[in-house]
Amino acid sequence: MATSQIIEKIISAAAQVHQNLTPAQLVEHIIARGEGDLTDTGAIAGDTGEFTGRSPKDKFTVKDSITENTVNWGDINIPLSAEKFDALFNKMLAFVEGKELFARDAKACADPNYNINIKVITERPFHNLFANNLFIRPSAEESKNMVHDWVIFNLPSFMAQGAADGIRQHNFAAIDFTKKMILIGGTGYTGEIKKGIFTVLNYILPQDKNVLSMHCSANIGAAGDTAIFFGLSGTGKTTLSADPNRPLIGDDEHGWAHDNTIFNFEGGCYAKCIDLTEEKEPEIFHAIKAGALVENIEFFPGTNKVDYANISKTENTRCAYPLENLKNFVSPSVGKNPKNIFFLTADAFGVLPPISKLTVEQAMYYFISGYTAKVAGTEAGVTEPQATFSACFGRAFLPLHPGKYAKLLGENLKNNPDINVYLINTGWSGGAYGTGSRMKLSFTRAMITAALNGQLNEVGYDTHPIFGIQMPQSCPNVPTEILNPRNTWADKAQYDVKANDLAKRFIDNFAKYADGVTSDILAAAPKVVVAQ
Repeated sequence: MATSQIIEKIISAAAQVHQNLTPAQLVEHIIARGEGDLTDTGAIAGDTGEFTGRSPKDKFTVKDSITENTVNWGDINIPLSAEKFDALFNKMLAFVEGKELFARDAKACADPNYNINIKVITERPFHNLFANNLFIRPSAEESKNMVHDWVIFNLPSFMAQGAADGIRQHNFAAIDFTKKMILIGGTGYTGEIKKGIFTVLNYILPQDKNVLSMHCSANIGAAGDTAIFFGLSGTGKTTLSADPNRPLIGDDEHGWAHDNTIFNFEGGCYAKCIDLTEEKEPEIFHAIKAGALVENIEFFPGTNKVDYANISKTENTRCAYPLENLKNFVSPSVGKNPKNIFFLTADAFGVLPPISKLTVEQAMYYFISGYTAKVAGTEAGVTEPQATFSACFGRAFLPLHPGKYAKLLGENLKNNPDINVYLINTGWSGGAYGTGSRMKLSFTRAMITAALNGQLNEVGYDTHPIFGIQMPQSCPNVPTEILNPRNTWADKAQYDVKANDLAKRFIDNFAKYADGVTSDILAAAPKVVVAQ
């Protein structure tokens, strides 16, 4: 069935379908339906209900002749039969009979060479506004003649029957690469919409276009030099890529093409807003205005002013707004090949250097590893930091084997030998969490600035004896003594123990990817040093 036929079936089933409403019109519907309230900045606030985050155990991919031997099946990519997918779709069609729906045309990928056209059909205007803000907005003329490549059908109040429908419970996000359709039901969390298309692009771009898809932020300097920042939650990706001197290309999802472009997949930002203040994040703070939306927040009592410190509903409070709400962004959202790549990690073990330079093979290894660490104290009796690995810094959204993405990264780096790749530790120094101290943000910013300015190309480097990465011997505006982490520990022998322990964690984690990578990447692993 063609996407045009799918769209027609959905539209025909509903009593009324509102097409391409403006943000102001959608806000009117949200308020009239009692699904949101205006904040003092003009943004609309609403709740996502039972789910305030993604549900990765309830994300499914149809297993058919297209995907059977291409998708990396497992606990991330969970198979669903085409028959069960079709049955869910038919149930959803029956569910919308006599109901009101909201539809809009959207695009993904700012580089027209890789553009895909999307029809987003939602049960609620709140989700339609989210799609307007996060995807690229076509002109009225473009919409008039648009041929849709993909369809998203989103019904938060449709509850599936769990095992009877071939899934785990009542909520689901299911992708069919043959029908080019995404079904979302039983969850009001808006992020499922954007991550559904991200998953799609992570499948089609590397395979069909030889484009590296990336979970990263990107900005660009006055000289046209692009920098990209990878990092899991808590590593500083958003903070460090937000630079008043470097306009933002995008904050979350990008492609890196062999024709030497970096391009944003999206037309907006979906930022965490826990503890948001004007002083800490002025760009984000001022972007939350008319047409933007905020999720799962609380107001100060008796007001419509958001209390961003109130996390009684969830710590994952979010705001969604178009890129145009920012003062400092690139339009169109495209840059040239990166000059510098930063892998951000918050190493709570206090082992990794605050900045180190990677070879191509090391870059591929640490890219697949996607390491950071969570601090201790989250559970009774836990006294050690918890290592966290997420392949390619976005494992939950990778349909293919991580080695495929690493291979494309390696090819891009080998084709552009002047690109520098740095591992940045925004975590602990002088000891692990509880003993050492968190790396000062001012030092991290100084190291990144030095890298961007090319100043680290002029200094000497020492090799870390276990991780094999190159540590600069000096860096402008950074104390020399912190550049080698072992020097910051009072007990050097204990540092060696912790470093060996972390190295073993890397090696153990990487074992599951060994069959999909080359021997050169495997050789870039850290080496556990046996005490003499």
